[in-house]
Amino acid sequence: MKEIKHRTSIRNFTNEAVEQEKIENILRAAMQAPSAGNQQPWEFYVVTDKGKIKELSETSPYAGCAANASVVIAIVYKDDIIFPDYAQIDCSIAVENMLLEIDHLGLGSVMLGIAPLKERMDAVGKVLNLPENLHAFTLLPVGYPGEVKEQEDRYDANRVHYL
Repeated sequence: MKEIKHRTSIRNFTNEAVEQEKIENILRAAMQAPSAGNQQPWEFYVVTDKGKIKELSETSPYAGCAANASVVIAIVYKDDIIFPDYAQIDCSIAVENMLLEIDHLGLGSVMLGIAPLKERMDAVGKVLNLPENLHAFTLLPVGYPGEVKEQEDRYDANRVHYL
């Protein structure tokens, strides 16, 4: 529960590079996620090239914060799978695992919405030169936090219904 209660959306990062071992741990956390029919529709593009990061930061009006991250992980999904209608849900679960591991590692991130907006998906796909069977889902800029934010307790008993 520690990371669940601590994780916040971080949009400012220091210049410190994220270690390869930590990037691999983040990806391992993602791939532990459950998926419909165990289809594991995800693929991950780990972007450290500053030029490509700059291009990705311009794919959405809300992605500007990615420009100062030391790494951006693009989560994409395959469409040639058993249950294509569940691919984005599956990727969402993987992203939550990633965000919790990012917090656990002392890093920060924020989920930048790309799918289901076609123009954003196409823009990311163009930057990454994605093949036709892969579709951009979201971007996670990752780095050492350049800001400290307290998470608020969001529990609301009025939203819980016992039957």
